[in-house]
Amino acid sequence: MSTPRVRLLVTLLASLLLAACARTPVERAAVPDRAGIAERLRADIAVLSSDEFDGRKPGTPGGEKTLAYLEQRFGEVGLVSGTGDPGSYWRSPVDLVSARPLASKLTLARGRKVLVVPENEGFAVTRRRRALAAGGPGTGVPVVFVGHGDGSVLGAAMAGAVAVMLADPGRDAARRDALFAQRATAVVTVLPEGTPLPAVGTAGRTELASEERDTLGAAITEGALVKVLGAGEWKRLKARADEADFTPIEIQLAVSIEASAERREFASANLLGMIPGTDPAAGAVLLMAHWDHLGECAPPGAPDRICNGAVDNASGLAVMLEVARRLKAGPPLKRDVYVLATSAEEAGLLGARAFVKAPPVSLDRIVAAFNLDMLALAPAGSPVGFIGEGHTPLDPLVRAEVARSGRSIGDPALAESFLRRQDGWVLLEKGVPAVLLSNAFGSRALLEPFLADTYHRPSDEAAGVELGGAVDDLLLNEALVRAVADPARYPAGAAKGP
Repeated sequence: MSTPRVRLLVTLLASLLLAACARTPVERAAVPDRAGIAERLRADIAVLSSDEFDGRKPGTPGGEKTLAYLEQRFGEVGLVSGTGDPGSYWRSPVDLVSARPLASKLTLARGRKVLVVPENEGFAVTRRRRALAAGGPGTGVPVVFVGHGDGSVLGAAMAGAVAVMLADPGRDAARRDALFAQRATAVVTVLPEGTPLPAVGTAGRTELASEERDTLGAAITEGALVKVLGAGEWKRLKARADEADFTPIEIQLAVSIEASAERREFASANLLGMIPGTDPAAGAVLLMAHWDHLGECAPPGAPDRICNGAVDNASGLAVMLEVARRLKAGPPLKRDVYVLATSAEEAGLLGARAFVKAPPVSLDRIVAAFNLDMLALAPAGSPVGFIGEGHTPLDPLVRAEVARSGRSIGDPALAESFLRRQDGWVLLEKGVPAVLLSNAFGSRALLEPFLADTYHRPSDEAAGVELGGAVDDLLLNEALVRAVADPARYPAGAAKGP
């Protein structure tokens, strides 16, 4: 029997059934295919950490192969150019300079005492092919003892001088930079008695060409100075340096410094893609991972010389590509998402520093950055290393998403110890909220054996990666990017600070 009430009830039930059926595919699609994700990660890691890429060192054929492969994968993922430069679709230039010390000679003199400093008591370094400086009586160049300071109290009077400073571990680099910024001709660092001379790197130091300074530096032992100045005079100078009202002193010491270096200027690149959002005015989100590694790092004659860098950081690149693929295939995002592969991280976060000097959008429009580094070390369910915790307004969102995933946040002291050693630090310094979430930094018991036996060694190969934790970290970072890309969930004002 059919009545209007029965027909209405049947229609209502049918509508509910159709709605349930319509929701079913969405709910199933929301369950991640962990095996499929792991398979795609493994494929990218295997390629990027293969011997064919020769350790992914910038400025080498292996580095160029890495860039070409990532460009291909950016296109396959469906990214568009993020450079904003029609003449360079994916690549943003990173111009680099390396200098490897070759030879040096230090001579000290006072009156009739002349000392050519032995190699075991001093050396000099320069970034020029050859550099020479002389100071002291008769040269017109003062030799100034700055003690534990940086000579800044002298201002312009420091220009042209040879500065002699007492070593102060942890502050020496900043003090040397300050002295060179005041246009000191050379800086001589005096090491405490019993302190061995630091090793002079044979591989050379790489810097951004835009940040290179024309410097001449030297390190000598106290014993070398005492041979010329005398023990009493040196003791008096050190005592003066400890006085509260100490000001730099010109000392009667002749100094001659010579150094040479093998210099190389070369070009590298960051790669920058983008997933356009539906509301670009709402700001942008940055997803980043460094593409470089060490190249050949074992000594000549070793059975395996290539540092393949599977965990560090082929894993981060693979995760970045897969997160980008999933974001592109999913519902449209309101904010733009930039995808950045940085160069020369291993040389001192240089690619990240190049990025902040010439970003595709003003840095204050980047509401959050997620760095992906060393993500294939721990099994599924391992604690999350939260690098950047307490330094950004992202903390509540990260903690909530970690809890939702059923994981926990790992050792905060361990994570904090790596804050300044990863690309996100460069963005944090510029006020961009940046975090690194990785299973590798969640537990000392897991990380320390890797650092001792595999990190920056030829043994960091694709066969040793653990993808359970990598998939966990991928899904966590994807969820956070989706949340931050939604202005309703993460308003732009939230990025101004906790």
